[in-house]
Amino acid sequence: MTSDGPGLWGVTAPPAPDCPPLSGAAKADVAVIGAGYTGLSAALHLARAGVDVVVLEAAAPGAGGSGRNVGLVNAGLWLMPQDVIARAGPQYGPRLLDCLGNAPAEVWQIVVEEAISCEAMPVGTLHCAPDAAGIAALRARAAQWQSLGGAVTLLDAPETAARTGSTAFQAALFDPRAGTIQPLAYARGLARAAMTHGARIFGQSPVTGLRERVQGWEVSTPQGQVQARQVILATDTFTSAPRPECAREQVILPYFNFATDPLPPELRAEILPGGEGGWDTHKVLTSFRLDAAGRFIIGSVGQLGALDGAVHRAWATRQMVRLYPGLRGVALQTGWWGRIGTTSDALPRLHQPAQGLWSISGYNGRGIAPGTVFGRLLAELCLGQISADQMPLPVTPSSPAMLRGLRGLALRGGSAALHLIGAHGASR
Repeated sequence: MTSDGPGLWGVTAPPAPDCPPLSGAAKADVAVIGAGYTGLSAALHLARAGVDVVVLEAAAPGAGGSGRNVGLVNAGLWLMPQDVIARAGPQYGPRLLDCLGNAPAEVWQIVVEEAISCEAMPVGTLHCAPDAAGIAALRARAAQWQSLGGAVTLLDAPETAARTGSTAFQAALFDPRAGTIQPLAYARGLARAAMTHGARIFGQSPVTGLRERVQGWEVSTPQGQVQARQVILATDTFTSAPRPECAREQVILPYFNFATDPLPPELRAEILPGGEGGWDTHKVLTSFRLDAAGRFIIGSVGQLGALDGAVHRAWATRQMVRLYPGLRGVALQTGWWGRIGTTSDALPRLHQPAQGLWSISGYNGRGIAPGTVFGRLLAELCLGQISADQMPLPVTPSSPAMLRGLRGLALRGGSAALHLIGAHGASR
């Protein structure tokens, strides 16, 4: 079975909370557009502070990228730490690294505080090197994080084999800050927690209009309107109306996953025995993990369309067996894919298009922990607890990505071509 929805996560997550469509007129202190990690985290923190907050979601909580990803809760960004400082600058770079380095801890804390059932495994992740180039990249990444106080550890080949259960890698970077989660269950849990604290979440309520008023904003949906003093736009790559420019500055990178049925106990015990999630250093990467029931989940860059879906499934089957020969003959049962928004410099974007209107986007494949943290920070901005110049990102104008559509098609086609021949790109 292949899905362009949440796939396995939709089957194993707890039921979504009841979020009926907005009907008629409503008022709020803050209107949040989008019920992914960022919007739901913002709503939770605002509601905890006693703020009247309304969330408008085009489908249901977690229906976008938040419910379709791998479920790796990572620290930092894909970029090397020193590259973050170089690109973000001496004022914002260290602040951003500190913020996102500690971001997984905020996820684990919210999970505990709000009793969210989401298969949270705060046991670390393994970034794995299959070749010499990968080892060099991990060695540099480890040194940079360690110089900043990050408690990461570079594992040698025997240690890596013991931690992954695979002999396909020569080294791995273990990050104890990180871990795995059932991503849709986490999103639904955030929604339920926000509602418990008083937030109102309306599903099936796509925003069709956003107009500035004398004392705030009017947000329109097909069946209603919300008057709010402030608005948080948290739709990321799924933005259409009312601010499409926020999506246009990102190139879309499709990413798919396939999952087996639950493995027999003897096989399950041999794969990632410590419960970490993993991925490799190849540019067209492979991610791999187990869920709580012992399903093996493998993913990579690509879209599961009518033409390329079979290519990616065949590749995933071969790659699964290459990593874990004991899985030969095990079928991939469920497939799904989502979208990653990539920016020109691989940094997120913070915008304030007008007074009382905030936007955050472009997590570049690191949505769970950064979305959670930036949701809190946007809530603090709306509450007046911090100012814009205290954020870990500068406020910038939006700028459309050059040749956005062509680059997106090239990424999709290139990944399919590589998976067709069983090859990988150069190491990161």
